[in-house]
Amino acid sequence: MPADYHTHTPLCLHATGEPEEYIAAALAAGLTEYGVSDHAPARPEPFDDWRMLESDLPAYYDWIERARAAAGSMPVRAGMECDWLPGCEGWIEDLAGRYPWDYLIGSVHYLGVWDFDNPKWLGRWAESDVDAVWTSYWQTYAEMAKSRLFDILGHPDLVKKFSHRPAGDLARFYEPAIEVIAASGCTIELNTAGWHKPCEEAYPHPQFLALAHQAGIPLVISSDSHAPGEVARDFAKAIEWAKSAGYTETQLFEKRQRRAELLGGSRANMPYQEHDS
Repeated sequence: MPADYHTHTPLCLHATGEPEEYIAAALAAGLTEYGVSDHAPARPEPFDDWRMLESDLPAYYDWIERARAAAGSMPVRAGMECDWLPGCEGWIEDLAGRYPWDYLIGSVHYLGVWDFDNPKWLGRWAESDVDAVWTSYWQTYAEMAKSRLFDILGHPDLVKKFSHRPAGDLARFYEPAIEVIAASGCTIELNTAGWHKPCEEAYPHPQFLALAHQAGIPLVISSDSHAPGEVARDFAKAIEWAKSAGYTETQLFEKRQRRAELLGGSRANMPYQEHDS
């Protein structure tokens, strides 16, 4: 199975389980590698109620080391999922220097002050112009990619989580963002958690995935697990989605450099490539 790099810990206040339980699940799934990437702190604190605080970072480093101790010969990579927020660039650069990270995931969960994927604010969707929300989301996502602060861009079409989608061909939203992502050198993820949300569809949509492959954008497959039983969830199905879009390989990360892994788990005979971030 490919590496699973998008996974969480209880430090984000909405995940459960111990490092050893996550590693046991990763080993049972036959993952190539496992990565820890909890929601990074954001300023000013407390920013919201679903992420680490800056004071939690030492405990987070300890979590990663416990996972490594339990993993035997399976590599455990260190990452964070960082929110793209207005003016966040200096803070992300600060966090990037705090630890020898293997990768950073960039995600868009906020449009202004609205964390649009939070069920707490589901009613706001009924008051919103869906086309306008999608336009804002994809512009924000492209800005995140353009920053080149991240190695992996998380759940590309998270905006569809509650099944609010504009009418017509959605390529009009996808194509401009894909152009920017391709120029950035970032990797995107095929995130299986969407199959278990109201949209009942992995992130991103197959059309986006096919366009991304055509543009030469690298791919990882991720579970976005918040409990041990979710590690590598639906990976066999995701592999088929990736192959249908034209992908033959995913990516492995170490010290913010990447190399190819053939779909099916074999490492391609390629050196790590540094991501210009």
